[in-house]
Parts: sequence; structure tokens; C-alpha cells
Amino acid sequence: MSAAEQHEPWTPDAHGVVVDVRLTPRGGRDAIDGVERRADGRNVLKVRVRAAPFEGAANAALCGLIAKRLGVAVRDVTVVAGATSRVKRIKVSGQGVALVTQLRRLAAQGK
Repeated sequence: MSAAEQHEPWTPDAHGVVVDVRLTPRGGRDAIDGVERRADGRNVLKVRVRAAPFEGAANAALCGLIAKRLGVAVRDVTVVAGATSRVKRIKVSGQGVALVTQLRRLAAQGK
């Protein structure tokens, strides 16, 4: 694994990929804004959604945006940690290698 890959905010596994995300609700638009290094040294995928953080609307919008951009069904994207926090961990089911390739492309476009 290269040094760049060690600092990516996603990790492929046998059933897909796990992604660390910093979500900005009420962000004015639905967008993936690239990768950000947090103060604790972790990298996260920066995502913004128009939805407010009310009754899970922002999490649902996050899952919908990620699913659309990766070309998977919304049911294949779930929030597995941090449901009430800005920093979340999501799981995307599918072929991990292909999903990582798409995430790299999306992150590069967001810079």
C-alpha cells in the first residue's frame, strides 16, 4: 500500500468500502468537496447536503448522494457510526476495488 493510500478516508473490505465522512448539513447544495485532514490526523471525505440535520434528513441525503455518485442503490449505503455527529462512518456495499476507484475520482473532482 502506498503512502497516499494509507491516508485515504476509505478502506475497502470483503463486502464493499467503509468511508469516513465530514458532513455539512444545510450546505447550500449537494456536493462532494474532496478530502480534508482533520486536526487529529485522520482524513475524511468532505460532503455537503442541502438537507437540515432534522430527524435523519441529512443522513438520508448523504446516503442518497453517495449512492448516486457511486452508481449503487441507496439501500447499499448506510451510516454505521456517528449518526448524530458531523463526522460519520458510512458503509457502501459492492465491489471494494471499483468503489475505491470511483471515490478517488470523486475526491479529485471536489478539490
